[in-house]
Amino acid sequence: MEKFIVSARKYRPQTFNTVVGQEHITTTLKNAIKTGHLAHAFLFCGPRGVGKTTCARILAKTINCESQTPDGEACNTCHSCKSFDEGTSMNIHELDAASNNSVDDIRALVDQVRFAPQAGQYKVYIIDEVHMLSSSAFNAFLKTLEEPPSYAKFILATTEKHKILPTILSRCQIFDFKRITLQDTVSHLADIATKENIKADETALQLISQKSEGCMRDALSILDKIVSFTNGEVTYNNTVEHLNILDADYYFKLMTCMQEQDLAGAMLLYDDINKKGFEGDAVLNGFAEFLRNVLICKDERVVGLLEVVESFKKRFAETAKNVEAGYLVSALNILNEAEINFRQARNKRLHVELALIKLCYLGQALQLAANGEGLDKKKGVEGTRSVAFKAIQPIAISPVAAIEIKPLPKTEALSAAARLIVETPLAKKEPVMQETSPVYKAPPTTATPTEAPKPAGKIGLLDSIRKQFAPTDCNDVQTDKPLEQESLEKAWKAFIDILRAEKSSAVQSFELATLIIKDHNSFEATASNNLQQRFLEMERNKACEHLQKELCNKALQFSILLTDAPTDTVVYDAPLSSKEQYLKIVEQYPLVKELRDRLRLELDY
Repeated sequence: MEKFIVSARKYRPQTFNTVVGQEHITTTLKNAIKTGHLAHAFLFCGPRGVGKTTCARILAKTINCESQTPDGEACNTCHSCKSFDEGTSMNIHELDAASNNSVDDIRALVDQVRFAPQAGQYKVYIIDEVHMLSSSAFNAFLKTLEEPPSYAKFILATTEKHKILPTILSRCQIFDFKRITLQDTVSHLADIATKENIKADETALQLISQKSEGCMRDALSILDKIVSFTNGEVTYNNTVEHLNILDADYYFKLMTCMQEQDLAGAMLLYDDINKKGFEGDAVLNGFAEFLRNVLICKDERVVGLLEVVESFKKRFAETAKNVEAGYLVSALNILNEAEINFRQARNKRLHVELALIKLCYLGQALQLAANGEGLDKKKGVEGTRSVAFKAIQPIAISPVAAIEIKPLPKTEALSAAARLIVETPLAKKEPVMQETSPVYKAPPTTATPTEAPKPAGKIGLLDSIRKQFAPTDCNDVQTDKPLEQESLEKAWKAFIDILRAEKSSAVQSFELATLIIKDHNSFEATASNNLQQRFLEMERNKACEHLQKELCNKALQFSILLTDAPTDTVVYDAPLSSKEQYLKIVEQYPLVKELRDRLRLELDY
C-alpha cells in the first residue's frame, strides 16, 4: 500500500517560482541572491498558511546551492540541495519557538552559531512562531542577532508581528506576506486536481478557496477531505454538503421574503435551515455577508471586492438593482446588533426570529420615515381635533344695531383659548363668551338694515348659549374680588371633591396642603415633601382655573412652597444574631441544651 502524503506537504513549493501569490517577496529575494546583497536577519510575517516557512526553507536551500541558476533559483541536483530535500543537511536548523521559548533554548542556539559550517557557505537558523519567545529570551538573542558571524543567517517567521519587541524588528529585514487571492488559489487547486486525476468543478474550487480565506494550506486540506468523501469527484453540491455551508439560494429566497414583507415565508425558510443543523449565529453572519455582497454590487467601482462563486455574480447584480442602498445599510445594522447579542440571548431561535421580523417590516418603517408621517405626528393631529358645534345663524336685531360675527384669524383659531367676538357699531369690542375648547366659527355675514327681525325663539337660543359659557357667579363683574381665607378654603375643598370624583392620585396632597394668602390675587400652597409638591404641580393649572371661576378673580395665581416636615424617628428592633437566637431558644426550651450536651454538638455562631 502506497504511503499517503497530504497535498500540503506533497505539493509544497521547492523553488521561488512555484510559490503562489507572493511574487513581490520571491522577486526581491531572488534579486538579493543574484547580487549578493543578503541581509543577516529576515523577518517573515503574515497570516497563516501563506508561505512564510516555505519561503524561509527555499531561501536557506538556495543560498547554499552549489550551482545556482542564472535567475537565482536552486538547482535541485547538487549535494547540498539533495541533502536538504532528504532532511539531512547540517547547515539548516529549524527551531519551533512555541515549544522552545525559554532563555536556555536561545542560549543553546547562540552557542551553535559560533561554529562555522563544515560544508556549504552559510548556516541558516529558521525560528518559527518567534513571537512566542519570552522577553528574557528576546534579550538574550539581541546581541547575536545584531552582529552575527558572516556565515550565519537568521530567518524569523511569525503570524503576530505586533508581539515582537521593537529592538528585534529594528535588526531584521521585514517581509510582509499577503493573503493568497481567490483566483490564485483556484488556479493552484485546479493544477493539483489535474495532476491527481481528480474531477473538480470550477464552482466547487471557488467555494473551497472562499472557505479557506486566503490560506493555501487550509484549501489543500479541504480538497483532500472532499476527495476522500466523494471518491475523487468534487462537485458544487457535495462540497456544500461536506463543508456544511448554507447555500446562497437560501439567502436569495430570504431576501425575496424581506422585499415582499412575507413574514410567514421567512419563518418557514428559517425553520427549514434550522432543521438542517445550522446555528442561528451562522445564519445571521451568512445573511450579513450576503447583504454586504449585494451592497457591493450597487457600485461598479467595487465589484472587484465581490468574492463569490462565478455562477452567482449575475444573480447578485440583478438583486442589487431591485434593492435600495438605505435598506441594505439598515438591514446590516440590525443583523450586526443581533449577532453581537446572540450569545447573551437565552432563547437563541427566538432571538434570530425577532431579527427576521424586523427585516421583514424594515421597508415599511423606512417608507414612513421618508414621508415624514410618523406615528407621533399622526397622534398629535388626532389629539387636537376640535369639538363640533352647530353653526349659529346671524341675527338681525334692528337697523341701528346690527350684530356682526367675524371669523377669527387662522392662528387664533388653533390656540387653546378661542374667542367669539360680537361687535356692534354703537359699543366697543367686548368679550361676551370665553371657552378653553376651540369651536367652529360662523361664516362672516352682516345683517342688512332692510332685513326683518328674526323670531324671538332664535334670540332665546343665543341667550341660552351665552348663559351656558358665561361664568356662573361672576357675570358682568368688572373688578376681581380680593382673596379671603374662608372662601379660598371652601373653593379649595370643592376642587378636592372634583379630584376625588375623578379618582385622582393627587387628592391626599391637596388635603395636606396649607393655604397662605400673600395678597389680594395670590396665595401659597405648602407641601411637606417632593412627592406632594409634584402632585400639586400636576394639577396646578386645573386648580387655578377652578379657583378663578369660583372666587371671581381672573388674576388669581398660587405658588407651591416646599417646607421641611418634622420627621418622626421610628425605632426598629435589630435582628438577633445566631448566638442570641440560640440563647433565647435555650431559655425557652431547656431540653435543647441538654440535647446538645448529650450529642456533644459544637455550634458555629
